[in-house]
Amino acid sequence: MEFTDHEVSADNLNAVRQRVSGWSARLRAIGLNALAAAFLDAAEPLSPLGAQLLWVAQPTLKLFMPGEEIDGLAQLLDDPAGVAWLRKAMIEPDDPADTKKASL
Repeated sequence: MEFTDHEVSADNLNAVRQRVSGWSARLRAIGLNALAAAFLDAAEPLSPLGAQLLWVAQPTLKLFMPGEEIDGLAQLLDDPAGVAWLRKAMIEPDDPADTKKASL
C-alpha cells in the first residue's frame, strides 16, 4: 500500500517509509506488530492530536531523528489515509521474504 495523497515531499516520504519499515521489522521480530496495529486502531481518533504533539516536541525530538522525518510522521498522523498506511506498514512486511521467515 502506498500513501500518495500527501503534502510530504518525496525525499521526506522515503525517509519516513524507511524509518517505519525499520520499526515494523523490529516490532515483528519481537512479536508486537499486531499490538502496535491495534494501538493505532484504538488511537486513530486521537491521531491529529498526536501530530500536533510531534510538531510541538519537534525541537527536542530533533536530537534523536531528523526534523524532516518528524514533520513527515506528523503529516501522516494528521491524515486518516496516512494512519491507515502506517497501520498497514506495521502489519505487513515490506519484503516477501520476511513473510516466509515469519511463517517458519
